[in-house]
Amino acid sequence: MKAVQIDAYGGPGNMVLREIATPEPGSDEALVRLEYAGVNYTDVYNRNGMYAKSHTYANSPPFTLGREGGGVVERVGPDVYSVAPGDRVTWCLPLGSYAEAAVVPAWRLVKIPDAVETPAATALMLQGCTAHYLTHSLFRIEEGIRCLVHAAAGGVGQHLVALAKHRGAEVFATVGSDEKARIAAALGADHVILYHREDFVARVRDATAGRGVDVVYDSVGRATIEGSMRSLARRGMLVNFGAASGAVESIEPFALAEAGSLEALSQRDLVRGYAETGWRLRR
Repeated sequence: MKAVQIDAYGGPGNMVLREIATPEPGSDEALVRLEYAGVNYTDVYNRNGMYAKSHTYANSPPFTLGREGGGVVERVGPDVYSVAPGDRVTWCLPLGSYAEAAVVPAWRLVKIPDAVETPAATALMLQGCTAHYLTHSLFRIEEGIRCLVHAAAGGVGQHLVALAKHRGAEVFATVGSDEKARIAAALGADHVILYHREDFVARVRDATAGRGVDVVYDSVGRATIEGSMRSLARRGMLVNFGAASGAVESIEPFALAEAGSLEALSQRDLVRGYAETGWRLRR
């Protein structure tokens, strides 16, 4: 089968299309014939080596890229009862979707409802799962919560705004253009802030009478992390789950002291086991 692999970390030029053996599913695994593969920032991080020392997303070249896919189950290994050959399925996180076929742990596969097309289901997996995890598990958004969503017109950002509004939050959304501002506003964001026109920290502080927000969802990273800390209310939570502007390599202790009592967390496990996959993704 054909697969897109890398032999060494680096730029897009390091990706190689080659013929490799079709893998065989083992116990509790299924072989999925790919129809679509998602393209996400995590694929860039895997390619350029940002995750080289990660325990959560460990990888070592050579390997097949791609952490999101959708297609049809072709074969299943022993002890697989949740899916069967012919099922349309999608998944996220396990490597290998930049290929014609991939072996995936069966518990990570989600059957696609008949009314949903495969490309839409595939595109929703990683971004939708991330947004659900961030708003339901890592920090539970409820009525009256104030949150700041960076890159609010992006894939995860749009889901975050929509979910936060659905759960009754007051949403501050940062964007980079007028077009993106219209997207965030259409999703219901209460305050839309353009980076190049306003200081988002000042806007948040002004709108909250100096209190700040309860949680900041920051996928931008290096360019926004300090302002994100200064936007938080006391005992607020800062969630850094991306690095669109570059990875956050360090935070000055003085900046933490100035920000007051806050919690800083990085995204780790979106789903843990079959039961949580069902709760987060199947219903």
